[in-house]
Amino acid sequence: MTQSGSLAGVADTLLAQSLVHIQRDIDAAFDRLLPVPQDARARLVEAMRYAVIGGGKRVRPLLLTATAELYGVGRESAIRAGAAIEAIHVYSLIHDDLPCMDDDDLRHGKPTVHRAFDEATAVLAGDALHALAFEILADSMVSGDPFTRIELVAALGSASGFQGMAGGQMMDMAAAESVFDLPTVTRLQQLKTGALLGAAVEMGAILGRVPAEGRAHLRGYARDIGLAFQIADDLIDHEGDAASAGKAVGKDAVAGKQTFVSLLGAERAREQARALVDQAISHLSLYGPEANLLRALARYIVERDR
Repeated sequence: MTQSGSLAGVADTLLAQSLVHIQRDIDAAFDRLLPVPQDARARLVEAMRYAVIGGGKRVRPLLLTATAELYGVGRESAIRAGAAIEAIHVYSLIHDDLPCMDDDDLRHGKPTVHRAFDEATAVLAGDALHALAFEILADSMVSGDPFTRIELVAALGSASGFQGMAGGQMMDMAAAESVFDLPTVTRLQQLKTGALLGAAVEMGAILGRVPAEGRAHLRGYARDIGLAFQIADDLIDHEGDAASAGKAVGKDAVAGKQTFVSLLGAERAREQARALVDQAISHLSLYGPEANLLRALARYIVERDR
């Protein structure tokens, strides 16, 4: 085996172990945060637990914890912040799956929340997870520094709202009735998908007390993996299967939406995703082996099948 092959094997092992650990730690955090009350709220909390425990790759919490680890942040603080960003991500999936949005029946290989419970409970579960995210970040157990907590709240709030994920979802809903060109689709996905991935990296740096002017390279990394992530999603929707993806595929074409694949073609889209990953990794050139997990995560984003 060549040295580069050996290094790739080490990175793959590191990533595999890290994915197992982050899934376990985030599940444990939500288990602690969401005890089921013995009253009429029980169904709501059960729906929240159904959505956040035991599903998903936890890419956003892993990006956050891997970035925070570069700067010596304790794992418990990073896991709590990671649970906050995952709560926002999962709330968005619950709402996206509703009949008034994408009307999906399957998520992570199991019935969506509105199918497993009901629509009203699903709406409330999403609302409550949104609120929980900021409750977590306001707690001193995330950071003893109130200014750090405020900055975390601001970063996640901006990435979640009309300037980020929600704005991107609005553009995505309009895409079925409009003809979007490549710059518009790129902007849409930078908001809908990229903003929260970017927030994960940003929040890790905030926990690490990295000043805003010192995060440009991390923002570049996050921007590039955000677009690569969405291109990979478009490829999965175009040529993947529902069993592997754990959700319905082929819906973009049926809805008539422009995607990276429809605009570029599958092969050019795949090449673009790989180029973005190489560019993302180049932003980490000032780090040594301590950033290997972030490098491996960038490669994983375009190689995944779900």
